[in-house]
Amino acid sequence: MGAYIYLNGDFVPEEHAKISVLDRGFLYGDGLFETMRAYSGHVFMLNDHLSRLYDSISELGIPLKKDKESLKTAIDRLMEINSLSDAYIRITVSRGNHSGTLTFNDDFDPTVVIMAKALSLYPLEYYVHGVSVIIAENRQNSFSPLSVHKSLSYFNNILAKEEARAKGAFEAILLNSEGEIAEGATSSIFIVKSKKVFTPPVSSHILPGITRKAVLDMAPQLGFEITEKGITKETFFTSGEVFLTNSIMEVLPVIAINGQRVGDGSPGPVYKRVIDQYRNLVKRLL
Repeated sequence: MGAYIYLNGDFVPEEHAKISVLDRGFLYGDGLFETMRAYSGHVFMLNDHLSRLYDSISELGIPLKKDKESLKTAIDRLMEINSLSDAYIRITVSRGNHSGTLTFNDDFDPTVVIMAKALSLYPLEYYVHGVSVIIAENRQNSFSPLSVHKSLSYFNNILAKEEARAKGAFEAILLNSEGEIAEGATSSIFIVKSKKVFTPPVSSHILPGITRKAVLDMAPQLGFEITEKGITKETFFTSGEVFLTNSIMEVLPVIAINGQRVGDGSPGPVYKRVIDQYRNLVKRLL
C-alpha cells in the first residue's frame, strides 16, 4: 500500500492527493512550510515548529482557520496510517486558490498538506569526518520580509544548493546583503573562534531555526555561552570550528570552506560535545 497524504482534512493515497492549478502556492509561492523529524513516533520540538509556522501565518496574513491541536492530531494520525516511527514530516500551507487579484482578503480558503515518510539518514561519515561548504554566489536578500520565514518562495535557496552540488560541496552558505554570513541554504550556522561560540542573530536576516534554538538553549549545560553576533567572511574562514544545524541533519561538522581547511580539518571538540548533548536532549524529550 502506498503512502497517505493529509489534504485539507482528509487522508488520501499519495497518487490521489491533488491541488488546483489555481493554488497560489503553485502560482506565486504564496505559502509556508515546516519540515520536522520524528523519533520513535514522536515529533521532536513539534510545539516550536508549529509556533514558528503560526507566527509566520499571522505576519503574512494567511487566514488559516485550523488550530495547532488539529494539525498535531493530523500528524499523529498520518504517522499511524503510514506505519511510521522515525520519519520526515512536512507541513505545507498556501493561501489557497487565486481569486483574480493579488491582494489579500479573508475569503481565501488555505490549502493544508501534510506529508510523512520514512526518514532517510545522512551517511555516518558526514558526522565522523565532516562535510565541505562553499560561499554561494547569490545572497540572502536583507531587504525582503521573507528572509525570516520558511516561505514557499524557495528558489534562492535551491540555486545556492545546486551551486554547492555542482562544486562538490554539501552545503552553500549565503551572505546577507551586508556581506556577512547569514545561513546555509538549508541550515543554520555556528562557529568557534578563540574558544568562543557564535551564531548569526536573526537580525542578520536568517530563519530562526528550531534546531538552532535547541542548541542555544542547551549551551549553559555544556558550560559555555553562545553569542548571537554578526559574522564576517574573514571570521568565518579563520574559525577553529564550524557546524551546521537543522531538524533532519541534527548537527553536522564542517571541515572545509571553498576548499580551505577549517581548523585541523577534522570535527572539533565543541561540535562533539554539542552533538552528544543534542542526542541526549532528544532522548529526554521523547
